[in-house]
Amino acid sequence: MEKPISRRSFLKSALALGTVAVCDFEGIGSAEQVIGSKTLLSEELKERTMPHVIVKLYPGRSEQQKIRLAEEIVKDVVSIIKCGEESVSVAIEEIKAEDWAEKVYKPDILNPPGKLYKKPGYSM
Repeated sequence: MEKPISRRSFLKSALALGTVAVCDFEGIGSAEQVIGSKTLLSEELKERTMPHVIVKLYPGRSEQQKIRLAEEIVKDVVSIIKCGEESVSVAIEEIKAEDWAEKVYKPDILNPPGKLYKKPGYSM
């Protein structure tokens, strides 16, 4: 006679078969398991926040430097935010020096309503 599968085992298996995470800003949320058109809520399935970090810099860094930068950012995000490495994504956007004021300084540094956590030591 086959042993019945436990609810916990079933839910763990469901992670690999179409689970959608629903996260709050405090880092822990519930998850929804999607099966066809049905959605089942489960408090046993927990996910952490899904941080996405965007780095804007001048062109000229090597691929190895950008990869290393992304790896170090991921390590710090995981350590500080307390999420899994698999939840973190990092994008690097190269912005030409002549475009910096319009594409970065004005929208992201000069006019970020409550979003800038570290100001640069320069002005434009």
